[in-house]
Amino acid sequence: MSASVPVGLLVGWMLVLTVKHIIADFVLQNSWMAIGKDQKRGWALPLLAHCLVHLAVATALILMIAPRFWFVALIDFAIHITVDRAKGFCASTFEVTVEHPWFWTLIGVDQALHHLTGFGLSIFMAAKNHDRTIAHKKDRRCAG
Repeated sequence: MSASVPVGLLVGWMLVLTVKHIIADFVLQNSWMAIGKDQKRGWALPLLAHCLVHLAVATALILMIAPRFWFVALIDFAIHITVDRAKGFCASTFEVTVEHPWFWTLIGVDQALHHLTGFGLSIFMAAKNHDRTIAHKKDRRCAG
């Protein structure tokens, strides 16, 4: 992998994954998912449903833009389900409700981790796309 990452590609992928996050985490997440995934018992199905929404939206967007990165949606899914489960475990173990002083901190850490995930995956896709472009240019020079 190249040491440089094209800023335009990085920003583009960040925008795509941010739009994905807004759609899956806010627009398509219902109260059954949002409340259910943070419970002491019965959290698995709401958490899985929520993270499958993330997987579906990420897969659709990535397949439209760069199908060779299809597996990035699976990585995003695995990280998202881990982060959300950790948040749910903390919320249920320490009984963190809206009134609890940790509530907004927990939400903030959760969102920050999701955005850092998007940033890391964007770096990967931008760098891999850049490496592929460089390799293609070298192949064309050698052939010509």
